[in-house]
Amino acid sequence: MAIIEVENLVKEFKVQKKKKGIKGSLSSLIKPERVVVRAVDNMNFSIKKGEIVGYIGPNGAGKSTTIKMMTGILYPTAGTIRIDGISPHKDRKQVVRNIGVVFGQRTQLYWDLRVGETFELLKRIYNIDNDLYEENINIMNDVLDINSIMDTPVRQLSLGQRMRGDLAAAMLHSPSILFLDEPTIGLDIQGKSAIRKFIAEINRIKGTTVILTTHDLDDVEYLCKRLMIINKGKLVEDGALQTIIDKISPHRYLIVDLTKETRELKHPLAKTVKQEGLRFWMKFNRSETSATKVISELLKNYSIKDFSIKEPEIEEVIREIYKR
Repeated sequence: MAIIEVENLVKEFKVQKKKKGIKGSLSSLIKPERVVVRAVDNMNFSIKKGEIVGYIGPNGAGKSTTIKMMTGILYPTAGTIRIDGISPHKDRKQVVRNIGVVFGQRTQLYWDLRVGETFELLKRIYNIDNDLYEENINIMNDVLDINSIMDTPVRQLSLGQRMRGDLAAAMLHSPSILFLDEPTIGLDIQGKSAIRKFIAEINRIKGTTVILTTHDLDDVEYLCKRLMIINKGKLVEDGALQTIIDKISPHRYLIVDLTKETRELKHPLAKTVKQEGLRFWMKFNRSETSATKVISELLKNYSIKDFSIKEPEIEEVIREIYKR
């Protein structure tokens, strides 16, 4: 059963049209001309309870705008959104109790308070009972080592520590849905690893549905079985990550190391795309043949020392989709 349902969603903004040159600038100042820009264009999708969904696209594609509408921050121009059967615009207070939100470039922690004091304040705001609060703090400590920063003023936190605090704050009231907008932005390798571990663990332990927007494709590969790709306000791909990769880039690469030099490596269903000494890179379409068959044929005519298979880079696949 879908926990998030989006139907015919549209969001338009009125922006001032900029004119060229000094005369154009003066004209815009005296009599500004406004045009309508459609940031989200007739979006339709649903998300099941417990899914971790990667929601990605280039800058300006409409990702954050969609997230803000789903969380009730922005009102749609047209269309409907239901979060666990409730409209975030008609009953925002009820919806807010079921969701957690983290924006990577903003914080919900209180600048002048200690982290622990912020959590106590959120406990009162959400009316969280003592047992649930203690249970969630213990979970956050196991996954995020949150006790180590409880007595630290928010203004003294590093970026990685602040993000850990924000994630813990978003989960204190046990929301069924967690919206994450660029949660690993600006973090080092260790910080990113901690955040990814948290997302995976909170999904496993609590069954939390996670919608993740990110430009870091390592986040997507590590966490998301399903990928939704948005471009120019439209949903252009929606499906299992591997299915999308196979659809956009059905080719695989076979890297072959020979024992002795040869001018070329030939196969009717594989093409040599690169050579460095005794190492050859061959490209083949997995719908036409398999790596096993290619190797089997090559062994009849060449002396092979070693070989390996290289899957297409997810970055290459996403780049192809963005070009459309």
